Amino acid sequence: MGIAALERTRLSGPTHPTCHREATVPGDSLHHQQGLRASRLPRFLAVLVLPWVVATVPAATSETESPSILIVAGAAGEEAYAKIFRQTADRWRQTAEQAGAHWREIGLGDTNGPSDLDRLEGLLANEPKQSSAELWLVLIGHGTFDGREARFNLRGPDLSASTLAGWLKPFQRPVAVLNSASSSGPFLNVLSAPGRVIVTATRSGSEQNFARLGSYLAEAIADPKADLDKDGQTSLLEAFLMAARQVAEFYQTEGRLATEHALLDDNGDGLGTPADWFRGVRAVRRAEGGASLDGLRAHQLHLIRSAPEQKLSPAQRARRDELEQAIARLREAKAQIAEDDYYRQLEKLLLELARLAEAPQARERLAGCDFPVAGNCPKPSGKSPVDARGTHL
Repeated sequence: MGIAALERTRLSGPTHPTCHREATVPGDSLHHQQGLRASRLPRFLAVLVLPWVVATVPAATSETESPSILIVAGAAGEEAYAKIFRQTADRWRQTAEQAGAHWREIGLGDTNGPSDLDRLEGLLANEPKQSSAELWLVLIGHGTFDGREARFNLRGPDLSASTLAGWLKPFQRPVAVLNSASSSGPFLNVLSAPGRVIVTATRSGSEQNFARLGSYLAEAIADPKADLDKDGQTSLLEAFLMAARQVAEFYQTEGRLATEHALLDDNGDGLGTPADWFRGVRAVRRAEGGASLDGLRAHQLHLIRSAPEQKLSPAQRARRDELEQAIARLREAKAQIAEDDYYRQLEKLLLELARLAEAPQARERLAGCDFPVAGNCPKPSGKSPVDARGTHL
């Protein structure tokens, strides 16, 4: 039996729109320019700061905080869905292993012992609450909405959005919640908070049919073809955009009315931005009321990092992210700042960003160099260096 024949209709309820409404101002807005990736800064900035990078560049620390990924497969109801959920969970597990992440699965083993809800609560309780490492919570399954509360269906008691919000409240670390279930939209409103990225397969609780975003997202997060900005790694934003596009193409190819419209929230306003508001990795439409759009923070999260990204220490990566966010805020406020002041502030931020980009390369150049000069290691002349008195050192 095909999946189309297994579509399940959920409890009906009023529509609860969660996303930004587009302003009626004509033309695209460039106010939500995404932060520059440190490894792709303009060449002239790198040249400017090269003399500043000397042997005292801080080396990457030995800190190797790996992200944690909790993969939760919900109650399938029918074998066709169970197969999809297993395949999706397996893909996330493979990506987690490739990324060197700590991962745990719920919902695929036996049902003896604690319920899946209790197991999830226990795993979250044991996770460090303060860390620079990301916590990824991946929900794969079905959802329901009764007009008041959205729930993710588990074997046994279901997980409500409000319950999950309470469990996540103590976390002071980067958190990404990816809910690919039907009727998942209200989770975005409840879970949204600073420092979090929330992805839902639907924009409201009334989109109740089986949602396909999860399978596409599991593939896209490790797919080099999803790397829109060509920086050698796929961000959560890029995976979201690719998966949402593939969902739209599925319904168009099948000649069916789309019953899911994914949203992403990463600025804590609880509104969410749809994928079709982006051109590349930049949101270009203008939100009603001038509200900030999403995407920057999600573009800073990567499970499988590029070689240059891996060379950054956690502290350097965190500072880079702060600078990119500061640049984005500055660009949003450009119209309210005097031109000279705007470019003075922008130059200061870009120069520090360039220094961060150059730091790993500088460490490589200076490795084993006893006498660095202006951030470089001169080629040996064949003669021993001498001090001011002519004594060989």
